[in-house]
Amino acid sequence: MQDQNFTTSFLVDHSPREVFNAVTNPRGWWSEEIEGSTDKLNDVFFYHYQDVHRAEMKLIEVVPDKKVVWLVVDSYFNFTKDEKEWKDTKIVFEISQKGNQTQLHFTHVGLVPAHECFDVCNDAWSNYIRGSLHDLVTKGKGQPNPKEGGFNAQIVEKYGLQQ
Repeated sequence: MQDQNFTTSFLVDHSPREVFNAVTNPRGWWSEEIEGSTDKLNDVFFYHYQDVHRAEMKLIEVVPDKKVVWLVVDSYFNFTKDEKEWKDTKIVFEISQKGNQTQLHFTHVGLVPAHECFDVCNDAWSNYIRGSLHDLVTKGKGQPNPKEGGFNAQIVEKYGLQQ
């Protein structure tokens, strides 16, 4: 079905609390270019990567050890016709027990294959969730974008995006 939201997930041998704490620390797995609080209901934070991508996120649902939902209040891409393609989408982290493991299920509600940024965002979210966030949970250290660099630079180069 062409209107499916982007999803990905992973299983770890760590507690739901450890996964929740990692999710609510996006500076530890997404980007060090985040300003604002990222762990409580109604917190608002800002993310940017050079002039390629900016976003304002608001935590609209926080259920400790179970669920975190970010509303994309505003967003800007310099490489899509619709510069605000993510605006009003939701980023959902669902944490559940699967036997003696913990599953993180990630969904970007509104990020669908019909969107211009889908391929770029698919690659980026896949790396951040299954790579960096997974590593933050399992190894205690993720690979967030450092100030103005990191994985975003690779995406910009791979897709020939403007900086």
